[in-house]
Amino acid sequence: MLFPNLRRALASFLLVATSVAAQKSTLKQLTASIGSNPTNYFGETKYAGLADTHGFVVLFPSAPGPGTTCWDVHSTGTLTHNSGGDSLGLANFVRYALSTYGGDAGKVFVTGTSSGAMMTNVLVGAYPDLFVSGAAFSGVPYGCFAGSSNWNSQCADGKLIKTAAAWGDEARAGYPGYNGTRPRLQLWHGTADTTLYYQNFVEANKQWPNVLGISFTKNNTNTPQSGYTQMVFGDGTQYVGYSAQGVGHTVPVHESAVLDWFGITGNT
Repeated sequence: MLFPNLRRALASFLLVATSVAAQKSTLKQLTASIGSNPTNYFGETKYAGLADTHGFVVLFPSAPGPGTTCWDVHSTGTLTHNSGGDSLGLANFVRYALSTYGGDAGKVFVTGTSSGAMMTNVLVGAYPDLFVSGAAFSGVPYGCFAGSSNWNSQCADGKLIKTAAAWGDEARAGYPGYNGTRPRLQLWHGTADTTLYYQNFVEANKQWPNVLGISFTKNNTNTPQSGYTQMVFGDGTQYVGYSAQGVGHTVPVHESAVLDWFGITGNT
C-alpha cells in the first residue's frame, strides 16, 4: 500500500559522524555485505555538502517497502533489538560504516522526516547502544504503529492515548534489560498536521521524558523562529520538542538546528 503523503520520509535519515577530516566525494550506492539486512535498501543524501563542510559521514538509506516510501515501524522484529525488520538492516548499515570508515562510535546520530521520523524513534528505542542522539520531524512515538499492518490509523489520527509510564514501558521494551545511557532526542511537529496528527507529538512528549527520567521545564516562544515554540524538558540537554504553529505535514527540516543538537556544530 502506497502512502503518497509520506513520500518525503527518506530525507536526511542517517548521519554517522567520524573523527576523520572531511573529504570531498560523490555519493555512491553501497552494495557491500553488511550483515543481516532483512529488507534491503540503497543510499543517497541531501546532507552531502554539510558533510564535506563539517567532516562527517552521512548514510542515506532508502525504504524497501511499496514504492520505497515507508519504513517498517510496526513489526515485532523491527521494534526489538537485533530481532529483524528494517531497523536491524539500518543498525547493521551503521555498524558496517563505523568499521569500514573508521567512525567514532560515540558520535552516531539519526534523523528523519515523516516515516523517517517514525524510524528515528524506533532506532533510538531499539538501539540505544548504537545511537547517541536523534532528531525526528513529524513522526509518532515509539511503538505507536505496532501491529500486523504497516499502517495504523488509530495512531496516525492521534487517537492512541497512553500514560507517560505506559509509553515509557513501550520504548524500554525495545531493548529489554538495557541500562546504559539513553540517546538525546529532539522532536519537531506541526500543529496543523493531518497525516500524522499533532497528538502524536503530545504523546511522544510523555514517552521520552519518562524514559529519560525528566519532566517539562519551560516553553521558549518564537524559537528557533517566529511561530515555533521550543519545549524544554529537564535542563534541555537530553530532550527538547519544537511545536510549529499552523505547520502541516511535514515540518521543514532545520539542518543547522539538527547539527547543533548533535554537537557537530555549535556548543551542544
